[in-house]
Amino acid sequence: MQKIVECVPNFSEGRDLAIIEQISTAIKQVEGITLLDVDPGADTNRTVVTFVGDPESVVEAAFQGIKRASEVIDMRNHSGAHARMGATDVCPFIPVSDMTMEECAELSRILGKRVGEELNIPVYLYEHSAATPERQNLANIRAGEYEGLAEKLKNPHWKPDFGKAEFNASAGSTVMGARKFLIAYNVNLNTRDQKKATDIALEIREAGRNKRHPKTNKFIRDENGTPIKRPGTLKAVKAVGWYIDEYKMAQISMNLVDMDVTPFHVAFDEVVKEADLRGLRVSGSELVGLIPLTAMLDAGKYYLKKQKSSTAVPHAELIRIAIQSMGLDEISPFNPQERIIEYQLGSKDAQNLVDMGVTEFVDELASDSPAPGGGSVSALASAMAAGLTNMVGVLTFGKKGYQEHWEEVEEISNQAQALKDTFLHLVDEDTNSFNAVMAAMRLPKSSDEQQSIRNQALQDATVYSAEVPLKVMQLSLDIMKLASRMTEIGNQNSLSDAGVAVLQARAGLEGAALNVLINIPGIDDKNIVANFEQKVADLRAKSTTLADQVLSSMTTKLLTPNS
Repeated sequence: MQKIVECVPNFSEGRDLAIIEQISTAIKQVEGITLLDVDPGADTNRTVVTFVGDPESVVEAAFQGIKRASEVIDMRNHSGAHARMGATDVCPFIPVSDMTMEECAELSRILGKRVGEELNIPVYLYEHSAATPERQNLANIRAGEYEGLAEKLKNPHWKPDFGKAEFNASAGSTVMGARKFLIAYNVNLNTRDQKKATDIALEIREAGRNKRHPKTNKFIRDENGTPIKRPGTLKAVKAVGWYIDEYKMAQISMNLVDMDVTPFHVAFDEVVKEADLRGLRVSGSELVGLIPLTAMLDAGKYYLKKQKSSTAVPHAELIRIAIQSMGLDEISPFNPQERIIEYQLGSKDAQNLVDMGVTEFVDELASDSPAPGGGSVSALASAMAAGLTNMVGVLTFGKKGYQEHWEEVEEISNQAQALKDTFLHLVDEDTNSFNAVMAAMRLPKSSDEQQSIRNQALQDATVYSAEVPLKVMQLSLDIMKLASRMTEIGNQNSLSDAGVAVLQARAGLEGAALNVLINIPGIDDKNIVANFEQKVADLRAKSTTLADQVLSSMTTKLLTPNS
């Protein structure tokens, strides 16, 4: 998976569009960044910028945005409805794909150190980056706001995590940290009655509602006279009920602050349940902003499981099921390419090989271009093996006579589906690695320094060109094992399909082996070469043994079907 981080800095300017444009331009000019949204607010005098990318690019873009904001915003002249401490008030990092919260916290520390040292802006860490419990809450750090910052910095207790404890009158201070991805999500009701929507919101939100006495219906209070709360049914959920005149309907508007605790499909079903209890119907829902791919895939699997259907289907089908099940396109069209973060990061220029039709791909192979070549074909062969393995699983799951294996078959099918996607990625990655070698060879070599840089780039690119097909080999053996197991427990009417999967995966493995071996003569490090040679030999030996065993057993079954 690609490492993807979201960053959502809040800048203390929401009225001057020229200043906002300067800040957003500084961010989006960083290579590897996709700017998703720029949302200014005049009343708050604050702009929320959202962008995503790989970790290094995101940190660089955040720094450039903070730097530009410190140059064009003077906090001595700032006023607005929203609490704030500096030109860049807060800058959170959010894990989206293949990133842990601790990795995002480390990004905030790297950025905080740089901002403190290079820009002389005091930096505080909050949420998952906080060094002490009392600094986890943003409100605690922000208390006193910009106007109280000069005095706050004199207090040793409020020494910043990075930067000097000195008041920067123009830029103020900045708060950084790592937090969970927040999903803004609304569920529609077939009523205009806001009170009914509010009643459901109070029932489901984590904060709950005030307890009432069963006889008097009055609030139950503690010894201080404060109403006692009854917790709601959904943790990590904030919710309100409101009426949207544009839609002529009431909605439950939710902020899901931890989708690992309460996924948005669980929130949807809970609203459906509460609406039904009140004689109401849910008429679709809407996402506000973008959503990580994993949230959509989890929703699709959730509803397929409720149908007792196999979840081992392509991403596009899982997404379709999620959209249809929750009515995400009831109010407006839901285009996955526009609403899913990972899809926003796809290449908008060169066409990927895997996006070509079969004829177009084969014609490209047949051209005089050296890439794509045998490495990409090997990865494609194993991708087809994974597809066949998954097909056998789907044709087995839920079928009578195979009940005892349904759970294992479903697990194998999902593994095969994931491997298929990885192989398809490697089809293009093999070509990309070859192109990197060509790019290194074109580097200048007039001076000793240029020659040294070129040699290192060529070595790095050549090693990677061997690593890609080695990865294909390793994963091809994995799919061979899964296909082998399918010949034993899968639908026996598809026995030949599982056998072809074994053969295809072995072909992919052997082809990839040749692509490893053709690259390693260009590697100077003999230890790296020896490691490649040993791994290739081991993988080839294991695949040969496994393929021979499977084909022998399968041939016996095919010739004596009743045995």
